[in-house]
Amino acid sequence: MPAAAPPVVLVLASGRGERFLASGGQGSKLQALLAGKPVLEHTLAAVRASGLPFHVEDAGHPGMGDSIAAGVRATADAGGWLVLPGDLPLVSPQSLRAVAAALEKATLVLPFYQGIRGHPVGFAREHGAALQTLGGAEGAAAIVRASKPLRLDLDDPGIVTDIDIVDDLARAEQQLRAR
Repeated sequence: MPAAAPPVVLVLASGRGERFLASGGQGSKLQALLAGKPVLEHTLAAVRASGLPFHVEDAGHPGMGDSIAAGVRATADAGGWLVLPGDLPLVSPQSLRAVAAALEKATLVLPFYQGIRGHPVGFAREHGAALQTLGGAEGAAAIVRASKPLRLDLDDPGIVTDIDIVDDLARAEQQLRAR
């Protein structure tokens, strides 16, 4: 029996970053420099180091739901999906692999760090049709609410360290230096 296709990490990079701009940021938050490299490059480095297949969805969709739907359609033969916003530059490769492994036991995986829900959210293949119909700003929240997700506690503050405002860059820089 052939092995099931692995889940694909969907890196969402379509957002407009309005909160970042409103906080005084210049340009795209994903291109903002963190330790001399763009935020998105840090995220992609972790994804590459995980060894999992990935797809960057950066076509400028109007909402997170639209981005997820486009990414799932582009990778329809995947064994599942790990939805990862591109603004999580400190996520560890181990966390990505842990969520992927948990999809072998559950159809939906929610990672947590110290009680705070983070990313990537893992979806098994059976959610593919529903993910392809998403739209709007809510992302896949309706699918999560309608499911019985597996809670996966991880010791990785990177799963909850996103870059929404300029001050988040400074906080992420401190965490990088502390590693």
